[in-house]
Amino acid sequence: MFIPNLLSAGSGGETKLRARIVIVEDEPDLRDAVAEYLGANGFDVTAVESAAALRTLIETEQFQLAILDIAMPGEDGLSLGRWLRAKMPIGIIYATAAGTALDRIVGLEIGADDYMVKPYELRELLARVRSVIRRVPQPESYRQSLLAAQPPRRTIAFGPFQADLDGRLVTGGSGAIIDLAKSEFDMLEVFLTRPNRLLSRTTISEAIGFAEDPESSRAVDIRIMRLRKKIEDDPANPKFLRTVRGEGYIFSLPGSEGY
Repeated sequence: MFIPNLLSAGSGGETKLRARIVIVEDEPDLRDAVAEYLGANGFDVTAVESAAALRTLIETEQFQLAILDIAMPGEDGLSLGRWLRAKMPIGIIYATAAGTALDRIVGLEIGADDYMVKPYELRELLARVRSVIRRVPQPESYRQSLLAAQPPRRTIAFGPFQADLDGRLVTGGSGAIIDLAKSEFDMLEVFLTRPNRLLSRTTISEAIGFAEDPESSRAVDIRIMRLRKKIEDDPANPKFLRTVRGEGYIFSLPGSEGY
């Protein structure tokens, strides 16, 4: 049984990969309950009933974590876990109804990351799953998929400066971080995303959320003055953030078009 990750598709079409989990459990009710619960909490979950089914599945699928029942008909979970660990880097949580010290010791000795005694609370299982996934090295293919799914960061260069709009960071030519207040960065972002375009004080105020402030025009002027001191060689004669008397401001960015 496969439980799709309901959180894999973010808003706006952004894809967010989540860890893939496989459950091997011969009790159908428990297997379905665990799969549904973990799926609802942001994981891609596949559930099978036996070691043989998992061995077949592993030929074409990769997982970051396996939850293995120890006492199953046919091949038991301890043997299956030993085989998995030899085959790939994967987190393993064992589950057993016995809860004997021997089972626990053997499981940990062959590389289990955690151990649950049935019946267990699903919330506790979720906490242990998250903990194990944070600790276990992920396969290179999974890391590459994660990187590929991330949208490219929005970075804009102007003169010797580099602005990372997603990280909200501006660095100078030497790589030193330019210390900008939140309001100053907000102002800079307005201009960098609308380069070479005349912006009135009203437009700027609306873009940074000052529209309801009766002193918004003055607030815009103050922030522009502060921003110039940090990005202009000569704030009195700016080359980036220029004033158009009586109309507003324009940010000069060669090679870019306003939009």
